[in-house]
Amino acid sequence: MSSCQTTCPYCGVGCGVTAEVKDNKVIAISGDASHPANAGKLCVKGSTLAQTLGPEGRLRTPVHKGARIDWDEALQLVATRIADVREKYGSEAIAFYLSGQLLTEDYYVANKLMKGFLGSANVDTNSRLCMSSAVAGYQRAFGADYVPCTYADLETCDLLVLVGSNAAWTHPVLYQRIAESRRANPHKRIVVIDPRRTASCDIADLHLQIAPGSDGFLFAGLLHYLDQNKLLDAAYVEAHTEGLEGALAIAASHTPARVATRTGLAPEQLAQFYQLFGATEKTVTFYSQGINQSSTGTDKCNAIINCHLATGRLGTPGMGPFSITGQPNAMGGREVGGLANQLAAHMDFRAEHVELVEQFWQAPAMARAPGLKAVDMFQAAAEGKIRFLWIMATNPAVSLPDSAMVRRALSRCDFVVVSDCVSDTDTAACADLLLPAQGWSEKDGTVTNSERCISRQRKLVDPLGEAKPDWWIVTEVARRLGFGRAFDYQHPGQIFTEHARLSGHGNDGSRDFDISALGDLDMQAYDQMLPGYWPRPKTPLTDAPIADGHFFTPSGRARFIAAQPAMPDQDASAQLKLNTGRLRDQWHSMTRTGRVAKLMRHRDFFSISLNGRDAHERQLCEGDLVEVCNELGRIRGLVRLEGDLPPGQVFSPIHWSGQFSGSGCVSDLMAATTDPVSGQPQSKFARVSAKPAPTSCWGLLLTREPPDLPALGYWSRVVVAGGYLTLFAGEIFTPPRELYKTLLQSVQRDGLRCSSYQDETQDDFREVALDGGEVRHALFLHRNRGRLPATDWMAGLLTADRPAGSVALLAGLDAGVADKGRLICTCLEIGERQIEQAIVAGACDVDALGQQLGCGTECGSCVPELRRLLLATGKKKVA
Repeated sequence: MSSCQTTCPYCGVGCGVTAEVKDNKVIAISGDASHPANAGKLCVKGSTLAQTLGPEGRLRTPVHKGARIDWDEALQLVATRIADVREKYGSEAIAFYLSGQLLTEDYYVANKLMKGFLGSANVDTNSRLCMSSAVAGYQRAFGADYVPCTYADLETCDLLVLVGSNAAWTHPVLYQRIAESRRANPHKRIVVIDPRRTASCDIADLHLQIAPGSDGFLFAGLLHYLDQNKLLDAAYVEAHTEGLEGALAIAASHTPARVATRTGLAPEQLAQFYQLFGATEKTVTFYSQGINQSSTGTDKCNAIINCHLATGRLGTPGMGPFSITGQPNAMGGREVGGLANQLAAHMDFRAEHVELVEQFWQAPAMARAPGLKAVDMFQAAAEGKIRFLWIMATNPAVSLPDSAMVRRALSRCDFVVVSDCVSDTDTAACADLLLPAQGWSEKDGTVTNSERCISRQRKLVDPLGEAKPDWWIVTEVARRLGFGRAFDYQHPGQIFTEHARLSGHGNDGSRDFDISALGDLDMQAYDQMLPGYWPRPKTPLTDAPIADGHFFTPSGRARFIAAQPAMPDQDASAQLKLNTGRLRDQWHSMTRTGRVAKLMRHRDFFSISLNGRDAHERQLCEGDLVEVCNELGRIRGLVRLEGDLPPGQVFSPIHWSGQFSGSGCVSDLMAATTDPVSGQPQSKFARVSAKPAPTSCWGLLLTREPPDLPALGYWSRVVVAGGYLTLFAGEIFTPPRELYKTLLQSVQRDGLRCSSYQDETQDDFREVALDGGEVRHALFLHRNRGRLPATDWMAGLLTADRPAGSVALLAGLDAGVADKGRLICTCLEIGERQIEQAIVAGACDVDALGQQLGCGTECGSCVPELRRLLLATGKKKVA
């Protein structure tokens, strides 16, 4: 058995991982105690990585229009189609769409091929959807995409303001570091600014439950408050900034009374926050998608930065505006130029930068202007302007707004290539050519996390099938296009060192990104490279960038941005405001987390959260089927009543795709509205209506393989140990008996011993099929969902130690499976019912629950929910 240090492929925290490998298989995962990001900690997603590595659903060979082909034919096909489109329609008819799941080396060669050798800047990344407003905000203020904080600042600050970030679920290891620092510093204060009461509020001293989209007003008002109360750092402003007068002129109209009206906050809450910020020097504002994913996201970022510039609170430990990335290598993509408005190495399209990169690459067809950003790219494809589209390691049919438009784009584009490690995504279904890329544990390269720490992501096992690294695939296509000399890479380390040398090329300190000290690494040194922060120029810096008050603008001064805040679309024809976000145990469109049974049990089937009053007005109860719609489309999900959700708001998770639900893609409802500066789409706000979705019946279908389903009013599927469990509802016009017959036809096979029960007067139909002593499939259908077996019981039938007889199974009786309820502690698989029983029996706090059940003692992500259960169950006991 061997041990290897690598990094986690999930969020932007960039945790170090130690993998134990035996017989070409990852058998154990643990946190890397030596990595600066996590010091040995992992969340439950990271700790279950080994369970995501099975062969199921993997893309193993190139596939052209449904037929397997060999690599040489596939690569030549890509090169030929690129050359043909370029000759007939020009380079602007070609586009690449990349991903923060790619390694830096993959990103680099794709960017180099497009911008230096094909002559087009139509290469963008799904980081456009999560980080581009933060990038634009930093660039406008600092003159560069420089993140001025590290994770240590979150621990050493005395005031931490979380804005649009549910870090407890989205960046759990970092949240645990914050929680520990709070316990160590009794004077530390934490403010959460979010329209929803999230798990992150568990450690908050103050929760500002603002109206959706009103953040800009809040921070404009804060700047006005700081000015009026003489809390500006006049010396810092005078020496190191410009443009304060314009920003103050805009802020002047945002009095506390007006801000309170716009945000919906009580004046007392507003005053408390403003006073805290004004009085606390060591302040970090930590912001994420709730700020970025807005039609005015860049202005919101700058409104935050303005407050830090005005008080001189940046460039010193424990203070600064900190944008947290969502993906493991969103930062690396920004470094190499993965965005359409960047060139490479944090250079843009000004003439001197174009000349520098052109010279370094010896580029024959250098792009000289920005290309199409993500939404514009797919709109151009839908209009027939993009004829060749290469999508790498992402699922835009699910993640981009207005998914109907995206599907039109993929359908109309002459040739769509998808490079991915999985075969069954919504986007892959639209591709002409599928190329099998290596996934985590197989590929080798580097990533950069949210605090500018570059780490190695190492190969652990041999690739499955014929999967290849993304950099190799791009390089081989480049060679077939005649660019072999410039793409003569044999190892990812050669790409990395070229990237490092480019960062120092012509860089006299005027550019923030410089890792030229790594440009001469040999391959052994690259393989052994330890995590390290940039900048890392050949000549070591005496001070970190901006710590000395010098910025990367032409004047060397930081810029205040004067921008008038604005609310999202105020169309009142729709009654509800839709917000979106992540769940604790899921990631993106679940192509990885959806393979792990226990990760699906915290929130199993697709649901939509409503306030109780809104649900009651629409005659909806917990667990009913609700249809949420607008002029773009509709989604259907189970009603989840969320008491802390303000009236008039709806919340939907982002993760469900056509692989897991028939009507759960929330992008169906999101308009392709973008920030005018960054091009980032507004993914946190849509006007919608909600109504009950009538059903004829409900059912649960347990199978060993993913079933082929007929047309249904609703279905949502989760992986369980040994198979799949699907919850479904029949359309109101579909007779339950007919649906029962249709579903049985899709799962029956010869040699099974089937037992059934039917009561047509109750629309009650059941069948259990056994093969020897094992359950092969089970189908329960009833007009009343409450009469179906417990899903936890159903999920355990395929692996029950002592399967019951068929009669007992048909009756829904014990098969050696205990119904724990919804998982709260995923690490140790402790369910809600177990926790409630322990509380009733006397467990009075989180520590007591940990001692009795173990919950809350591993990654800690469940602690906020443990507190909620303690409170709720305690109230029941008193009552």
